[in-house]
Amino acid sequence: MKIVVAVVSYLLGSIPAGYLLVRLSGKRDVRKFGSGSTGATNVLRVKGWKTALPVALFDVLKGFLPVYLASRWFDDPVFAALCGLLAVVGHCFPFAIGFRGGKGVATSLGAYAAIAWAPLLGGLGLFLIVAGLTRFVSLASILASLAIPVIVFLAGGPPAVAGIALAISVLIVFQHRGNIARLVRGTERKLGEKAA
Repeated sequence: MKIVVAVVSYLLGSIPAGYLLVRLSGKRDVRKFGSGSTGATNVLRVKGWKTALPVALFDVLKGFLPVYLASRWFDDPVFAALCGLLAVVGHCFPFAIGFRGGKGVATSLGAYAAIAWAPLLGGLGLFLIVAGLTRFVSLASILASLAIPVIVFLAGGPPAVAGIALAISVLIVFQHRGNIARLVRGTERKLGEKAA
């Protein structure tokens, strides 16, 4: 049964909401614009908040549901966290569109909301501070994602859950490698700037 739930976690995470909504609205592949991501931040630049908001909500939900259901069906927080990781992997590497998806931030937010809401609040606080001061969503996302596993560990959470949270952070940082290069060069777009 756990194997089925794990596979479904990946499959749910791999539903490319940003790609589909931008396609349906008449644009081409959203990955050909802006940062090349299917996530809500890039959709915001390409299509505006009316399209980006449902993308963000769906991406959060597809991280939340697998973790929430796994934690209800099995008394195993480590497995629930693993389902969250698989949903994030699905979001980043969706099989249906060539394994090129989003950055994993919103999906990981949903996963943490189901199993580690207190560390998530700490990460969100850091995100808001960094984003507010710099207007770089990518930088805020990277720093917040790195902070969460540290908070989980310091708060006395299971070491295996902290390890899975660290794996999610590493994946998010990897997916932001292009953003990191642009931040270093000084060419990264700030929040509100339109995609080319």
